[in-house]
Amino acid sequence: MERGTIDVTSLAGGLDLQATVESGQSYLWDREDGRMYEREAASGGDAWYWTTLRTDEGPVVVRVRQADGELVWESSIDAESRVRTLLGLDDDLPAIRETAPPDAVVEEAFDAYWGMRIVRDPAFPTLIAFICSAQMRVGRIHGMQRALRREFGETVSFDGRTYDAFPTPDALAAASEAELRDLNLGYRAPYVKRSAEMVANGEARPEDALGLEYEDARDALTAFVGVGDKVADCILLFSLGYLEAVPLDTWIRGTIEEYYPECDRGNYAETSRAIRETLGGEYAGYTQTYLFHYLRSGGRD
Repeated sequence: MERGTIDVTSLAGGLDLQATVESGQSYLWDREDGRMYEREAASGGDAWYWTTLRTDEGPVVVRVRQADGELVWESSIDAESRVRTLLGLDDDLPAIRETAPPDAVVEEAFDAYWGMRIVRDPAFPTLIAFICSAQMRVGRIHGMQRALRREFGETVSFDGRTYDAFPTPDALAAASEAELRDLNLGYRAPYVKRSAEMVANGEARPEDALGLEYEDARDALTAFVGVGDKVADCILLFSLGYLEAVPLDTWIRGTIEEYYPECDRGNYAETSRAIRETLGGEYAGYTQTYLFHYLRSGGRD
């Protein structure tokens, strides 16, 4: 087993691991105690979290824990560089905050969850997770990904325990719509199956959007079944590194209505441009994520 530590005090802006992986950005991490996204478990800041990654040799488990000023990681491979990428540890949070508007609600959000970072999850699992996100609470979305791992993922042994890897495109493409519906995916089941087929047969990959201009990348992702502008923005922000993306979900639309009504332009494209400019341009997605987590968690109630 490989094991290492990262000095949290050396990171620009520190780290809030729990906020990073339990803020509605990622549905691909889980807690060892099984209490991911449980509100009553909100104080579990030193919990072990785990995810799986694909390598040339197959899936591997990565576990992380924040305690005593360090981020501890464990894996069967040397995973430090992957952990840094997955958790956005090289992002300069103070510099990013400087780009945000000096509004009271923004300052409260940054103060409340300072150290929260934008994840960069693998592209295909992120595509599937956010196809499942439509009209769903974060706990339910996460539960769907657990079910997909359990039913269609490979079992990985690590440190005396077994874990379920996220399914491959081939595995989900081979699943029947009925099997997917049995996992409570509902009307999302055919979207998951068809989008997995697109990746499995080489018709399209979410990574193909990389390198395109932001709005072109968003348009490219809408080629997947079940992916509209909002889901595309989630994939861009939480997987492909487009930190300017601002997914216009229910919470952010409510935020616009209450705090930034001048940004509501009546359609997604124009409203997106206006709120991105207001929230900091190239790092608007960071400010959006802080606002989303703060307001969803009861800030200003």
